[in-house]
Amino acid sequence: MRYHEPQMISDLIGRMAVLILTSAFVTGVALAQRPAGVGPPPVNSPRLESSERDARENALRGAEIDAATEKRNQARLEAGVLQVKQDFTHLQVVRNDIARNLVARKPLDYVLISDQTRDINKAANRLKTYMMARVPQDEEKEQKKPAELSSENMTGALVKLCKVIDSFVENPALKNAVDAQQLDKVKADKARADSDLLTIIDLSENIQKSAGSLKAAPK
Repeated sequence: MRYHEPQMISDLIGRMAVLILTSAFVTGVALAQRPAGVGPPPVNSPRLESSERDARENALRGAEIDAATEKRNQARLEAGVLQVKQDFTHLQVVRNDIARNLVARKPLDYVLISDQTRDINKAANRLKTYMMARVPQDEEKEQKKPAELSSENMTGALVKLCKVIDSFVENPALKNAVDAQQLDKVKADKARADSDLLTIIDLSENIQKSAGSLKAAPK
């Protein structure tokens, strides 16, 4: 009995080991073949879940911010386009009022002229901002401040203002679609439109100031 006992124990341990390994293998196969959602739940990390939740919330907030920013930008663009159209039309309306009075040879009303040229100057300055009008580099130089106009040359200044406004509003760069095959002409037209617009600004400002001085002068 003493001789066989170690062997019996050894055999028992061997059979138990085989049984355990076999059971483990079968269990592993069963778990691998088990449909999703069946079996014990996975081990979750609260910290990982919190990080994932924060990432989702940040992504949603970012999308909302982007959408709000795009909406504001679109609103600004639409408002800018509307303002440009209004200023462009207003230049012509006031120009026509001035021209009618000149053609009718009405006495110069300096109060009216001051108001008209102030409106022209405001509209032209807004258009300058939207058009980014600038003086060409080869023409950039220190410009002398124009002298105030007298009553004798006020009519000539108003005629010139009307003609420059005509040149500006009829410029092909502002009326026609851009032709990629005529970029040089487009650039030249844009440069001329810029020059006309800046002339309108300077001339209308000078006329307004001169009209203000003339209306205040004793008669």
